[in-house]
Amino acid sequence: MRLIITEKDNAARRIAEILSEGSASAQRRNGVNVYRWGDTRVVGLSGHVVGVDFPAEYSDWRDVEPVELIDADVTKEPTQENIVTTLQQLAEKADEATIATDYDREGELIGKEAYELIREVTDAPVDRVRFSSITEREVREAFANPDDIDFDLAAAGEARQIIDLVWGAALTRFLSLSARQLGDDFISVGRVQSPTLKLIVDREREIQAFDPEDYWEIFADLQKNGSGFEAQYFYDDDGKEAERVWDEGDAEAAYADLRSVDAATVTSVRRRTRTDSPPTPFNTTAFISAAGSLGYSAQRAMSIAEELYTAGYMTYPRTDNTVYPEDLDEEELLDEFVGAGSFGEDAESLLEQDEITATEGDEETTDHPPIHPTGEIPPKVDLSDDEWEIYELVVRRFFATVAEAATWEHLRVVAEAGGRSLKANGKRLVEAGYHEVYPYSSASENHVPDVEEGEELSITEVRMEDKQTQPPRRYGQSRLIQTMEDRGLGTKSTRHNSIEKLYDRGYIEGDPPRPTTLAMAVVEAAEEFADHVVSDEMTAQLEADMTAIANGEETLDTVADESREMLKRVFDELRDSREEIGEHLQESLKADKTVGPCPECGEDMLIRRSRQGSYFVGCDGFPDCRNTLPLPSTGEPLVLDDHCEDHDMHHVKMLAGRDTFVHGCPRCEAEKADASEDEVIGPCPECGDGVAPEEQRGEGGEAAEAHGGELAIKHLRSGSRLVGCTRYPDCDYSLPLPRNGDIEVTDEVCEEHDLPELVVDPDSDDPWELGCPICNFEEYQARTAVEDLEDLNGIGSATAEKLEDAGVDSLDALRDVDPDVIATEVQGVSATQVREWQGELEA
Repeated sequence: MRLIITEKDNAARRIAEILSEGSASAQRRNGVNVYRWGDTRVVGLSGHVVGVDFPAEYSDWRDVEPVELIDADVTKEPTQENIVTTLQQLAEKADEATIATDYDREGELIGKEAYELIREVTDAPVDRVRFSSITEREVREAFANPDDIDFDLAAAGEARQIIDLVWGAALTRFLSLSARQLGDDFISVGRVQSPTLKLIVDREREIQAFDPEDYWEIFADLQKNGSGFEAQYFYDDDGKEAERVWDEGDAEAAYADLRSVDAATVTSVRRRTRTDSPPTPFNTTAFISAAGSLGYSAQRAMSIAEELYTAGYMTYPRTDNTVYPEDLDEEELLDEFVGAGSFGEDAESLLEQDEITATEGDEETTDHPPIHPTGEIPPKVDLSDDEWEIYELVVRRFFATVAEAATWEHLRVVAEAGGRSLKANGKRLVEAGYHEVYPYSSASENHVPDVEEGEELSITEVRMEDKQTQPPRRYGQSRLIQTMEDRGLGTKSTRHNSIEKLYDRGYIEGDPPRPTTLAMAVVEAAEEFADHVVSDEMTAQLEADMTAIANGEETLDTVADESREMLKRVFDELRDSREEIGEHLQESLKADKTVGPCPECGEDMLIRRSRQGSYFVGCDGFPDCRNTLPLPSTGEPLVLDDHCEDHDMHHVKMLAGRDTFVHGCPRCEAEKADASEDEVIGPCPECGDGVAPEEQRGEGGEAAEAHGGELAIKHLRSGSRLVGCTRYPDCDYSLPLPRNGDIEVTDEVCEEHDLPELVVDPDSDDPWELGCPICNFEEYQARTAVEDLEDLNGIGSATAEKLEDAGVDSLDALRDVDPDVIATEVQGVSATQVREWQGELEA
């Protein structure tokens, strides 16, 4: 029997389909899919199925000093026991095995791990195949020319695993114990993560320290034969043209001079043409940047790209290469797109060019080609909207790299008016070139009419605008990844994951990412007491060492030992400052949760969490002061910079995925509820006069006893609103209402429930006719009923199939899974998404 091992299940399915010519069938074994035909079996791993860790005696954070982890043994243990068992059961019966994991450092390590598991049960020969796209041509060619595992490349990946474990665990434990921050809220530190965080923090410091300067700019609208255009005032500043006027008096004088005349005389006209070269092929960083301009986070863009790669629609998305390989026939690939929907006409026009020559970037490697489509073109209906948008981006980037250059005509006009100089710069696209096939690059024109020197132009308006210099912009995710690459932080495969970890640990928020108070404190503590922790030089050196391992120039043991020595020096710096670091971090953690002063005792009011898991605002003076304020039950609270002047309290936002909302000032919301009166709208169907309709009866079908309960619109101190029974808590019948908007009780009455119909924001341009609250809620329940996986937001047929392959074949199974485990098993699904789905099921 021949056994083939791939990195993920979906790759196993695709490769089995290609090699078996569609005849492979799938069987479940220990909860793992095994694809079989003839005497061949294909099994997909779930990335790393064994992980590095410390022996069990090091697991108790309180009993083990963090410094002890530096020289502790590192063990390998199965992390996906069912997959390991299946692999070894199949290997025992195999005459030969082929490793077909991804071709990069991480893929080689995963392949080596599979090799070692196989070697535990058999001496059967094991070979290795490599490909850059899972297409029929590449897969068949790879299997026809197998190679050996690159143990040096795998060792480089293993070195990263070990170094990241030792550094991350030792420093994370040290800071968390120092700050007395254990459990789920531990303080995370990482070899790449922390220097990346420092980049973000340093930029935030620049922004905070920025002192804006005032300046003025002056504009005039000029006209020729009814054709108007804008010109800007400029002056000579030591031989350079300057538009910004830094002195208000000078600006007023120039403005007055220009307003004193009604015409400008053209003194200079200059025309030139400029060639606009097409973009170079996508490497990972350029792809993430382009996807970012379409609104995709780095993590999301790479997740979709990996899906498209596994499906055979594009090449491997983790690459530094920006030069197409010699064996790529661009003309042949273009020909695949002729007649292919929206791509067909563009492909034909490119094939009509006199010569097809692809652009080249500065980086040329031999492992993977630049990212490009494979020529296997999916029907649009087979992809989600996001997948299609990313696929089209990749296709059109390839088109652009083989398109002709664009040509622009630039026209610069200088005119004199009132002794002052004005200039206008126009540009016109003469030859669209690659812009015809690549709409993501700006091709906007700026019209300036043809004029001649000495010509008089009328002035229709003069404007002076007062402005201020702006601070540097925060790093967007794509720009941050580019900066990480420039500084040698991480690799093409890990940079986007490092950023995602910063979000997950609460170090950054928003997009572009902004550091939290805790992030500032962690970086400050590291800079003051152990700057190696956030040093990009140290991290870049370790990355270079791992590349040397891959090239056979260094060994895993040598590099790992050197990194341990570095870490010992860091702990020498930290040892005497433990208490000071802890106090610093505790203050910052408290600041991140501080909402404002307690109105009863003056202590800080902090975001707290009850034993039941709900959030509230409580006094730091507890137990002497027991003042509390409620928070909404939905979402996780985030303290904002926005401030309530009445109560000296920060506003709070509730982070709840797509349902995120700003709660506002907790005291304002509580006082608003205290001041409101319940508005009775009708009888309670559970305990009011009369018999409840059948659908509102108890579980046994009986109607509740009548007690005269009534339904009323209630405003809760948490900021929520509902229709609830006036006999609460004896009767807890309630119906939800929208949080915001004025509610009007109309004279229209629901015949079925004897309740008035409600309208939200009746005086707005777009009032919401909510209707009878019971009818509205029943319609909502029917509309959002979750009966199978595909009823959940973001789960289509393809995702449902992948979840089922991972053993999540029902709603009950989804409720019980560990989100982090599913995120590693199912490509394109994050742990956050799984938690959101679980939240939907509990709603």
